[in-house]
Order: sequence, then structure tokens, then C-alpha cells
Amino acid sequence: MKILFLDWKSLGNEDIVSTAQYLNHHGYSIDIKLYPFDNHIEDDDKEAADALAKEIRNQSPDFVLSFNYFPLVSNVCKEAGVKYAAWVYDNPAVRLFSYTLINSCNYVFVFDSQMYETFASQGIKTVYYLPMAAAVRRYDNLPDNPEKEIKYRGKVSFVGHLYSEDHNYYDRIIEKASDYTKGYLEGLIKSQMEIQGLNLIDKSISPVVMQEMIDILGVKPGYDSVVTYEYLYSNYVINRKITSIERSQILTDIGKRFSVELYTSNTKFAGEGITNHGEVDYYLSMPYVFKNSDVNLNISLRSIQRGIPLRCMDIMGCGGFLLTNYQEDMLQFFEPGRDYVYYESRADLLDKVEYYLTHEDEREAIAENGYKKVARDHTYEKRLQEIISVVMGTG
Repeated sequence: MKILFLDWKSLGNEDIVSTAQYLNHHGYSIDIKLYPFDNHIEDDDKEAADALAKEIRNQSPDFVLSFNYFPLVSNVCKEAGVKYAAWVYDNPAVRLFSYTLINSCNYVFVFDSQMYETFASQGIKTVYYLPMAAAVRRYDNLPDNPEKEIKYRGKVSFVGHLYSEDHNYYDRIIEKASDYTKGYLEGLIKSQMEIQGLNLIDKSISPVVMQEMIDILGVKPGYDSVVTYEYLYSNYVINRKITSIERSQILTDIGKRFSVELYTSNTKFAGEGITNHGEVDYYLSMPYVFKNSDVNLNISLRSIQRGIPLRCMDIMGCGGFLLTNYQEDMLQFFEPGRDYVYYESRADLLDKVEYYLTHEDEREAIAENGYKKVARDHTYEKRLQEIISVVMGTG
């Protein structure tokens, strides 16, 4: 079996290649070819389409595989008569709303059950639900590194973006918005921040406020997209801002009581009890953070409505203790209080941080249970086999 894998700067690239090589020693015969790809290319880039079509003719793969979905690739595969598998780890993922999604060559795997149901409810048969994975084999084989184990030791750790970059979409809108729109959006944000497990934003934006945001920002659906303005502005503007506020406030609140190790691109963020280490390398250092932190936080990007964020899989796959906000899809595979812990409110979060920092045996037992389930059911080996089974019709 030959797979043409689109090689762009995606998390998990190395793990997909390593997994294919591993499976070759365990009953599979997979020839995986890497094709350099620019994930920022326009969907109608003829030169890129011609180059990919030529590579497909030269390689004659059984299917093309990519992280995230690209309409250009789907159209090229459709013309070439080749299957296209896309494993989507972004949410929001605006390219999924391209009319090309219904191309018969497509096998599009999404990690959020809410996203899957959005398309399945419209009768679209090319979308499948598939959670993310953890590179457990790689994590287990990391060399002992006393220097890193000391460097990344921590009581409470968080790895992720704060989405507080200067002049973001929301701030650009607020600078020019009317008092009515400012008040409306502020109220909407405050209301949503009180609710876990249900996102109300896209159904709560009034037509007047929506039009004003469009007039100010000018972001519109692409020429080949059926995405709604509600989806664009709720996810790329408002939910992103909510996540920024939420993460900053939560880290600040915890830092007042416990030491917090923060690994983020915003090196300017500071607060009592918080040590900002800047970004951490996903492959070389992040696993040591998860393995050597007493409590690993997940504070989900608000546009991930039900799905299990990759961060959660990675934490548990490293054998780390996971404390997360409520995510419905977690309950399909993991038992709260046994494999991981979720918080229901800000006060509950602080109470649980304190509890599990002082109950080491219980914390370690939960981390071990979570690790065992991820190692059994949620590895890249398991996922690539599932993708192959669906695409090749062997399941």
C-alpha cells in the first residue's frame, strides 16, 4: 500500500511517518511518500494543483493523506481518481465548509463529534468522527534526561497559546464599534464564560451586531464556501477572545495560591506566582513538562465544543495528571475521577488544584489509569489503522 502524505509544518507529521514504519513490522506493508506542501496556498492555485497532480501520476498512491482538509487537494484527487484522507485537528476549520467536501474521493476525519454531526445532519457521507491520538510509543522511549526533568518540574503547568496577540480581530472590532455593539458583545462573552459544555455564541449574535462586525472587519466567506457569517465571527472572533480572557484569568487566579509554570508564545504575560517560560518544543521538551508536572491544565479553545483537545491526549499519553474543563467527548472514552479530572467552575478548579496537589497517591493513580487507556485505545498506531480500514474498505 502506498500513501502520499502531504508534508507541512503540522503537529504529528513525524509520528505518522514513524507509525507507518512501525506497522510495517507488524503485519502491514506501507510505503509512505512525503510530498512538500504549503498549507497556506489558495484553494484555486493552479500551479500547485498541477504540481500535485503530476506527483500523483508519478507515485500512483492508494490514497493521499493530510493533516487538516484542503479543497485544492480534494479536487486534484477527484480528477485523478485517487482517494483523499484528511485528519482534521483544527477547530474552527473553515475549509471544511467548501463545496468540495462532498467530493466522492473524500474521507474526512474530524475530532469533534459536534463538528461531525453538523455535516452528518446534512446528509454528507464523506465525514467521519475520529478523535486525536498520542504518540505513546515515542513518549515511552524518551531517554532519561535529569537536566530536563529538573528544568520542567512543576506544581501546576499549562502549555498553550493565550490568544492575546496585539490588535486581534476582536480588539479591532471593539476599537470602532458602537456603544450598543460593545455592550452586546461584552454581555455575550460574560454569559458564555459562565457555561461549560455548551456554546451559545453562534446562535446569539443579533443581525444588527453581526452586520456591524462585518462592516468593521470585512472578513467574509470564501468564493467556494458555504460557511455562515455566524460561524466565522463566533469562532474566529468571539470564542477566541473568550479563550484569551479565560486562560489569562484562570492562570492568574491559580498563581495567587500556587506556583504556575506557563509555556506560551506570549512572553509578556506575567502574574503573581506565574513563571513564563515562553514556548516549548512539541517534540523535544513538551513531554517532559507533562511527565514532570503534578497537575497539567487543559483550558480548551472555546470553538472546540465537544472534542478532546490534542493537549489532553498528549498529557495522558505522557502519563501526566490531567485537570481539564468539561468536554463531552471525553466521557465516551474516559471515566472522570478515575482517568482524568474535570472542573465545573472557577471555584471548583481552584479546589481541585489544591486537593490533587496534596493527594499524591490519588493523583498518580488517576494519571496511571489515563495513561493505560490512551496507550490501549488512542495511539497513532491505532488511528492510522482505523484510517486505512475506512479508506481501503477493510473494516
